[in-house]
Amino acid sequence: MGFDLVGEMKGYPSKSYHDPNDEEVIIKKGLARRVSINVVLVLLPVSLFFASFLLGRYPISPPEVIVVLASKFLPIEHTWPAVLDTVVFRIRLPRIVAAMLVGSGLSVSGASFQGLFRNPLVSPQILGVASGAGFGAAMAILFSGNPFMIQVSALLFGLIAVGMTYGISKMVRGTSTLVLVLAGIAVGAFFSALISLTKYVADPYEKLPAIVFWLMGSLSSVSNRDILMVSAPILIGMAILLLIRWRINILSMGDEEASALGVNTRKLRIIIIVCCTIITASSVCISGIIGWVGLIIPHVGRMLVGPDHKALLPACVSIGAFYLLLVDNCARTLTTAEIPLGILTAIVGAPFFVYLLRKSEMGWS
Repeated sequence: MGFDLVGEMKGYPSKSYHDPNDEEVIIKKGLARRVSINVVLVLLPVSLFFASFLLGRYPISPPEVIVVLASKFLPIEHTWPAVLDTVVFRIRLPRIVAAMLVGSGLSVSGASFQGLFRNPLVSPQILGVASGAGFGAAMAILFSGNPFMIQVSALLFGLIAVGMTYGISKMVRGTSTLVLVLAGIAVGAFFSALISLTKYVADPYEKLPAIVFWLMGSLSSVSNRDILMVSAPILIGMAILLLIRWRINILSMGDEEASALGVNTRKLRIIIIVCCTIITASSVCISGIIGWVGLIIPHVGRMLVGPDHKALLPACVSIGAFYLLLVDNCARTLTTAEIPLGILTAIVGAPFFVYLLRKSEMGWS
């Protein structure tokens, strides 16, 4: 054996040699992994959707659930008790659908905001929408107590809070994204103070417990009418974000790079903020303030499908729906008295967030 001009021993492959078969195996493994993840992301929320009908103080068997649900689409003879229809269609179905809508909406909003602001610590409440909606609901509980007025007031003040945030950001010079976040923090603190004032003047025996329980988050009083009211804005907002999700990838590179690629950053930023605000305000008006969902679920999605928003946002729809439905099932079955959702999401979310901080080597982008 001799040596060639670069010192390689003749007859042996160079260290830089790439076997095309190895690359093909890697590609196949990556494709198989993506397919398996997608299958799991579809099956998990669907299976939990049906399993959730079995949970509760009124026992229902799986065959009964299937027959009762199928009776709405097929001509099946009604041989079961009427109370079964009430439990399935008026109590459990609205709550299950609401949990999946709110969970997926908050998750998609959180992932979109994190891409928009290029910050992994951003959540859907960053622009003050949750505090504004909380104040609107507290005011409605204090003066009216009507469930419809509570939802309308929460939605209205949530939109007002974001409008104030955007207006303040336009009056201040500086980096638009940073100023928008700082304005949101200020507006959120302002409405949080108003919430405290509302609780201070509320009747401590009737109004105050109702305000506190609503602010902690719950889906116990959701009805079919509530679902009809909020499903359209949540679904439309998510659909728009899913349609423009590839542009969020460009926007997350920075304004200069996005503008160089022909993207109208100001228009795109407004569209994302409006969609996320409508989704968050609509979710808050029926569920109360539920934290950590929009902050944690996007990180879980990145761990599974990567940072590309074209795959991340659809994954957040599935993971968010599954997660909040699972938490709601625990909230209504773990104890005799229902646990507020905000407590459970914080108990689960805070330790998981600490885990993410310790796994800093994986990065966020």
